[in-house]
Amino acid sequence: MTKYIHRAAALSAFLFLALLVNAARIQVFQAGTYDDSPANRRGAIARWSQPRGDIVVGDRAVTGSRDTGEQLRHERTYGNGPLYAHITGFASQMYGSTLLEHTEDAVLAGTDPMMSLLPAWNDVTRSRTPGGRVVTTLVPAAQRAAYTGLRNRRGAVAALEPTTGRVLALVSTPSYDPGELSGNGSAAAMAWARLNGDPARPMLNRAIRQTYPPGSTFKVVTAAAALDSGAVRSLDAKTRSPAPYTLPGTRTSLSNEAKGCENASLRYAFEWSCNTVFAKLGADVGLNRMRSTARNFGFNDSGLRIPFGVAPSNFDTSMDRAQLALSSIGQYNTRATPLQMAMVTAAVANGGSVMAPHLVDRTTTSIGATLQERGPRTRRLAMTPATAAELRELMTDVVRKGTGANAAIPGATVGGKTGTAQHGVGNSGTPYAWFISWAHADDAMEPAVAVAVVVEDADADRGEISGGGDAAPIARAVMKAVLKKAAADGRR
Repeated sequence: MTKYIHRAAALSAFLFLALLVNAARIQVFQAGTYDDSPANRRGAIARWSQPRGDIVVGDRAVTGSRDTGEQLRHERTYGNGPLYAHITGFASQMYGSTLLEHTEDAVLAGTDPMMSLLPAWNDVTRSRTPGGRVVTTLVPAAQRAAYTGLRNRRGAVAALEPTTGRVLALVSTPSYDPGELSGNGSAAAMAWARLNGDPARPMLNRAIRQTYPPGSTFKVVTAAAALDSGAVRSLDAKTRSPAPYTLPGTRTSLSNEAKGCENASLRYAFEWSCNTVFAKLGADVGLNRMRSTARNFGFNDSGLRIPFGVAPSNFDTSMDRAQLALSSIGQYNTRATPLQMAMVTAAVANGGSVMAPHLVDRTTTSIGATLQERGPRTRRLAMTPATAAELRELMTDVVRKGTGANAAIPGATVGGKTGTAQHGVGNSGTPYAWFISWAHADDAMEPAVAVAVVVEDADADRGEISGGGDAAPIARAVMKAVLKKAAADGRR
């Protein structure tokens, strides 16, 4: 009898050992395979088991969560969804996440290790830390002014605080409601198909992911290169520029919309946007200096994040003199995002320093304890302070008595530069209307805001489209909103 008991005990021990080995094989060696299996819904169930933390604009959350009572319990909601869609992005149970919902997911989902005192204990107990909050740098009134000004036309606005790089407004139109994509049913699937099939591309973030020929707004960069290199030593000296100007090595003639551009001074050429003067200046400055100046402003930078990625703006590094001349007036292959052109005008307002743009002010726990705070950081020096001062003078003249008069604001010094960018085969497309500007309240120590506006489908007839007419009023509304908030903050 004892023999059978020993055999049974040995068999039980063997089976127990086999069970342990199999459990270890599944839970340790094959855990990744099971975790990644499409049939395993435990991760998704856990992810949506509690409300996500909120994205905050001003003092108010612009996101929320709705208890559906379903297996994927909490569904993301958005207040003023289209207004902030290209800031928040979407957090979808079917299609993943984008923009701040993606880059700040660990904080919003409560999985960031900094949010728990005992993260290992959470793993053992399978408990979850409540989602944290992402506090943005946006000024709500400026965001709304930009969105209202574009009136659902295709275009974008980017506004920065020049001295810190804080993103004050970031708008792309047409927009969409990210809440339509939150769920996992047929409504979300139909919304996804509709939005992706829309020729207006409402989910494209034109402010940071679309590059445009910047047209005459790029003349700020060319003027900086000319002044820093010594190619121009006085704003009022004649530049010895023929009009029309034959592009070097070609028979192609470049002309101007404005009159009086032949041998015009830099001041006059900037004020009235003389193509011939700036094309010749770019060719005279040379590729190396133009390329390095463009790089210092932020062109050809593939690493810019705010915190989500920004498409690199382009200034070709290998061109002949004719191509360089066209690039120097923002044509040929020169392309820029609206955020990049906001960085250009912000550098002028900030004495030549390009501050790293950032959209997140700080992240916190659900009860408000700060996890991480984002402060100002200098990215590059684009030009000398003396050159920046001369460019501020030139840009102020554009608004006071030139093509940017529609951006003037009482009680503030405003500098600007208009641009009308040709594009399409044989320049057949509707020209893009650009305006870049900055504003400095007369009673303030520092400039308050720098703005870039681009309108793809301007309302005017083709021959009447202009940055000053179509884009400058939008920039003015955004700048007024920021100045008003700055004045109110100063009175507190």
